[in-house]
Amino acid sequence: MLNTEPNIAFPDDFYEALVALHQDLTPEQSRLVNAKLILLLANHVGDAAVLRQAMALARHGVVPAGQDPVLQAVA
Repeated sequence: MLNTEPNIAFPDDFYEALVALHQDLTPEQSRLVNAKLILLLANHVGDAAVLRQAMALARHGVVPAGQDPVLQAVA
């Protein structure tokens, strides 16, 4: 089961390190670093069911491009 409760010791320090990880990178390099980090952490987790839960939660509420009614109303 995916743990969605706060579970990171010193979360502010983690966030600061995550921001620093992307410092001085182009948007493309930043996306590459994110992808590599995701794959490394997914390998560490290793449980396909937990990873599928995480993917579903990450995608929840994100509307595919071109289908967001708020953005279409503005256009």
